[in-house]
Amino acid sequence: MGNPTPEALTVPEVMSALRLGRSKVYDLIRSGQLRSFTIGRARRVPADALTQFIRKQTGEDA
Repeated sequence: MGNPTPEALTVPEVMSALRLGRSKVYDLIRSGQLRSFTIGRARRVPADALTQFIRKQTGEDA
């Protein structure tokens, strides 16, 4: 089966995907540019939110 794509990403996974630091990822979350949610103390970013963010940045969301 392999590794299925996760529905929700951790902040370190988002950092790796975008090649950004922790502070910048949290800035994007705080500003509302990148959707996220919490479960207890764990912050997660929906995989589709990351895809939408990238599309918006590249102008592909038109």
